[in-house]
Amino acid sequence: MPEQAAALARKRYWENRQVLKALMIGERSFPLHIPLKAPNAKQPMEDLAHLQAWIERWKSFAIPDLLHWKTVGFRQLGQQQLPSRITIGSFQQLTQFCGSAAIAQSVRWQANMLPLLQRYRHEQVYPVLVRHIEVVEGLGNNDAELLAHVLPQLHRGLGAGGYLRALPLKGVDTKFVETYSGLIEALLDAVHEGEVAAYGGLYLWLGCRHGPRGLAQGVPIVRPLSPGTRHAYQGLPLFQLSAELLRQHELPATNILVVENVQSGLALPDLDDTIAVIGGGRNVSWMDASWLVAKRVGYWGDIDTWGLSILSDARASLATLEPLMMDLATLKAHEERMVQEPEPLVTLPAQLTGQEQQLFLNLTAGRFLSTRLEQERISSDFVIAALETWLYA
Repeated sequence: MPEQAAALARKRYWENRQVLKALMIGERSFPLHIPLKAPNAKQPMEDLAHLQAWIERWKSFAIPDLLHWKTVGFRQLGQQQLPSRITIGSFQQLTQFCGSAAIAQSVRWQANMLPLLQRYRHEQVYPVLVRHIEVVEGLGNNDAELLAHVLPQLHRGLGAGGYLRALPLKGVDTKFVETYSGLIEALLDAVHEGEVAAYGGLYLWLGCRHGPRGLAQGVPIVRPLSPGTRHAYQGLPLFQLSAELLRQHELPATNILVVENVQSGLALPDLDDTIAVIGGGRNVSWMDASWLVAKRVGYWGDIDTWGLSILSDARASLATLEPLMMDLATLKAHEERMVQEPEPLVTLPAQLTGQEQQLFLNLTAGRFLSTRLEQERISSDFVIAALETWLYA
């Protein structure tokens, strides 16, 4: 029956991703044939009604151009025209034959491939996109455009020995690069004719180092952000101090930047006379340290209910801190990158300003595209501009 033939095609050609990819990039050729198993000489008289129903079903087949008929002679019935096989001559016909789910998948693939196919030669990037079709299908609403936007910005040596999260990119957050690093590496290698693989992969080609390993989770990381502050610690790029040690020992910089998440802290640029304390999460109790009163202190965290709650806790310890990129303007500039906060708070934190309280209430009321903007999803150039404004204002 037609639905059985379509199910066979889906199983054999569509759901078998190795075969499907080979068909899409021409490593396996069309046409494809599915025989329909016409009855033998005895079967028609055993169930004549079934034979007639079978023929009628195929006469009303929705894609008649794929169907081949043949003349078969039977002793009791004489010559009969019977459907003999389905012949699929192209990927478009295969998609149509496999049904609505396959059509929807194909439409999504095409939409997500289009921004890159418009920018680069088809023969360069299309085979790579097909080989990574699962990743392509999973690209978010704006991720396909971001992918086409970020790829031309990446070049050999761009990282200059820093972390991948610290790449100086415009209009793209560095979490995006890390999230899709496998696809990005393959695309860049194709565009640059094997140069990325020859260098040993994306990190080495960009000149980036991998993130630090062996760090204790939840323990604040101290990261000097200027040559002078690094010199004070014998050139150490980062190290960990417990909350109690942070409270007791003054950090030798005029500006102290507290960052909720590790990865966002690793993405920070060099800033004059500044030391960052990163990755402490909710561990902000040390911010009641007496030596912080004489410093200029910035705080940057996620824009969600928990991030605003941590900001409230930090302000309870240090009333003079300055929140950075935790406002409505930042959220609206990146609203399409929001995600769902897993377990949002309901109780309004006590130490928020009026505008921060309103932002909290708007988040809990679902007045944005989603309920959480991770600080890692804010564009690198936006972050740099905001930090420089804070530093030099």
